[in-house]
Amino acid sequence: MSTQIHPTAIIDPAAQIGADVVIGPYSVVGKNVKLHDRVELKSHVVVEGYTTVGEGSIIYPFASVGHAPQDLKYHGEPSELIIGKKTTIREHATLNPGTETGAMKTVVGDNCLLMMSTHVAHDCVIGNHVIMANNATLGGHVVVGDHVLIGGLSAVHQFVRIGSFAVIGGMSGVESDVIPYGRVKGERAFLAGLNLIGLERNGFDKDQVKYLQRAFNHLFDDEGTLEQRITNVANDFSDNTAVMDIIEFARSKTKFPLCSPQKK
Repeated sequence: MSTQIHPTAIIDPAAQIGADVVIGPYSVVGKNVKLHDRVELKSHVVVEGYTTVGEGSIIYPFASVGHAPQDLKYHGEPSELIIGKKTTIREHATLNPGTETGAMKTVVGDNCLLMMSTHVAHDCVIGNHVIMANNATLGGHVVVGDHVLIGGLSAVHQFVRIGSFAVIGGMSGVESDVIPYGRVKGERAFLAGLNLIGLERNGFDKDQVKYLQRAFNHLFDDEGTLEQRITNVANDFSDNTAVMDIIEFARSKTKFPLCSPQKK
């Protein structure tokens, strides 16, 4: 298959277009855009700014990719938006580049699915195999680990971190860091346990899940301070990689506390 560009598409001559790229009707590609091999823009897609779209990614109609961030501190700096391989961006999604107050780039990983009307704000970093359901939104500087599922109509506060293999329930407002393998839900999201279904789907065996559950119970019980519980769990489960992922995440907290279970 050769590159196919519809005659109604507007492509800046300086844009870098890879092999076997398909650009559909009425799409617009700016001069600083790079589309890798086998990228497909369905129709009415706008890709602007210093944007790179990875090999085999697909963008659906009316998505706005790479336009200026919705940040009053942005003053036209040449920040980037980098989208990985085989990522699907559905209708009306908006993805913004970074800012000089952040890392100067927004990153979306490989094999992600960003459903209709999702929003990825400036300076976000999204891992691989992430799914954002319809109307899910990320504020600026949010970090999302691999294999995360963010439910529809959810909103993640700026600077919040979401650990790998976590799941965010639909219509949740996430204002605190979510541990790896965690499951959160609620209008003001709380930690409701582990993402047991996600763990099973991703090949975690029963013994691994049992270790994680024991560590989770110790980490969020009512005895001592959280710092003391983190130390105790780290000592008791030092040989378990998944548990230590949680411990490392908890120890590296910055702006926000960990999302915790509701108090009884």
